[in-house]
Amino acid sequence: MTAAGHDVVWSGDWAEDPGDEEILAEAHDQGRVLVTLDKDFGELAIVRGLPHCGIIRLVIISATRQTDVCAANLGRYAADLQAGAIITVTETRVRIRAGG
Repeated sequence: MTAAGHDVVWSGDWAEDPGDEEILAEAHDQGRVLVTLDKDFGELAIVRGLPHCGIIRLVIISATRQTDVCAANLGRYAADLQAGAIITVTETRVRIRAGG
């Protein structure tokens, strides 16, 4: 993603895992879209109403394709993400849950 010009923060670089709530809060505080394989972030946003700046969840996409799929959908759905959408992406389908 960095090679494609995106400013990326990877939580795997952090000294320890602060937990999903803190990761979501950090992304929100920094104005970042959260990209994840984990459905728990969507549940935190929807069920608990935690603030976020958009979430993309990649589902059953090979590691070799994740960057390309993510970059394509970041561009294609930028306006939706800016409005707080939660986007679930598979190789064959995109589901958008509108923000707000």
